[in-house]
Amino acid sequence: MAARSAALLAALLLVALCAGRPADAAIGVNWGTVSLHRAPPSVVVDLMRANRISKVKLFDADPGVLRALAGSGIQVMVGLTNGELSNVAGSQAAADAWVAQNVTRYVGRGGVDIRYIAVGNEPFLTSYQGQFQSYIIPAMTNVQQSLVKANLASYVKLVVPCNADAYESASVPSQGVFRTELTQIMTQLAAFLSSSGAPFIVNIYPFLSLYQNSDFPQDYAFFEGSTHPLVDGPNVYYNAFDGNFDTLVSALGKIGYGNLPIAIGEIGWPTEGAPSANLTAARAFNQGLINRITSNKGTPLRPGVPPADVYLFSLLDEEQKSVLPGNFERHWGIFSFDGQAKYPLNLGLGNSVLKNAKEVPYLPSRWCVANPARNLDSVADHIKLACSMADCTRLYYGGSCYGIGEKGNVSYAFNSYYQQQKQDPKSCDFDGLGMITYLDPSMGECRFLVGVDDSKSSAVASCGGGCCGFCCGLWVLAFWVFMYLKMMGSA
Repeated sequence: MAARSAALLAALLLVALCAGRPADAAIGVNWGTVSLHRAPPSVVVDLMRANRISKVKLFDADPGVLRALAGSGIQVMVGLTNGELSNVAGSQAAADAWVAQNVTRYVGRGGVDIRYIAVGNEPFLTSYQGQFQSYIIPAMTNVQQSLVKANLASYVKLVVPCNADAYESASVPSQGVFRTELTQIMTQLAAFLSSSGAPFIVNIYPFLSLYQNSDFPQDYAFFEGSTHPLVDGPNVYYNAFDGNFDTLVSALGKIGYGNLPIAIGEIGWPTEGAPSANLTAARAFNQGLINRITSNKGTPLRPGVPPADVYLFSLLDEEQKSVLPGNFERHWGIFSFDGQAKYPLNLGLGNSVLKNAKEVPYLPSRWCVANPARNLDSVADHIKLACSMADCTRLYYGGSCYGIGEKGNVSYAFNSYYQQQKQDPKSCDFDGLGMITYLDPSMGECRFLVGVDDSKSSAVASCGGGCCGFCCGLWVLAFWVFMYLKMMGSA
């Protein structure tokens, strides 16, 4: 009894000491790493902390990233990938091993504040044709059992990020229903989430609605009001986000879970790669979204109840993502690949504008450009090679380098490949058509990048892998208090 009282006292002390800290922020970010120009994880963690971002969603459980997040105080969602679903769904031992490898060892030893495990990523996409559907509930069941064994089930919650194509409506949000083939599994999923106190996570992209449908009203994609509002009985919708969100609310209601909390797993606006993808539109959408979320207005079907969490997509650009959906796929970041803010944005977290990353280990300031002394008639195959390996999407219509001229295009392609190859002199040869320069060839808004020296990357956070700050150190104490009380309760 005395031991339990001491543990409770320690927990109360933690609350008292940190009472002056602001409440957990509703706005988080997605941190994707599909890039060959990756800033060191420690630099990215410092970037988030400088911008007071306290929630991050990962797409896997990368050891270097998790080590860098240790002691940062940032709440983390790790991802069990679609490719891992079948193994974990079919074997309790595999689930135990996954949790031990990707959760327990970080929470118990490194102080990573893991709050969620995403079981799959958009596994119900129509394009997957049901490939992952049968694995979801068994995988969640097995991972939940693994968390129970590790005494983490009350702290780490399981979720399934779903694409908005999991539900549909004939015309208005109140008619929202899940796709027929998903009704049963969505009912099972909602029951699981409800019993564990976890939210339903959905990814909503008004940009894609605008991009894919020429008849979609442009002002309806944003938050400044629309001249084409959607009337649904007594409710009027002035933006696509509210309409989409309430379509999900209706779909959940029809399976008996109309009050289940909802979090937004991905939402954002790209800065180039399509006519409607630009800095002005991205800033208008993201600032409008943030202002709406932080105002706590909610939606017509959930007035005064904002989403449980909102994760912006994305923190950084990822130049190796597939461009099959469109060139914009590589340009969702609110920061460029090297952590430099693309436009002013107030995240509502205490800073009026974004702060840039510091101590980025760039390669030397040199570039590869077209040799002005050489004829470029035979350059086509070299450009094809360069752009098949490196990112040239900015050269196309809707990109910031579109229209820089033939020699500009050649130089941009050459330099993209040269930087991807970590400035290997041989990668700037192109049969004598390329040359290395120390003069920045950037033109206007078209930035010729300098790559990141990943040989200097460190997976240890700038505060040395320990807790950054006193209250963060106390978080580790709180975790062990929680674990102690858990064990005492089961004794």
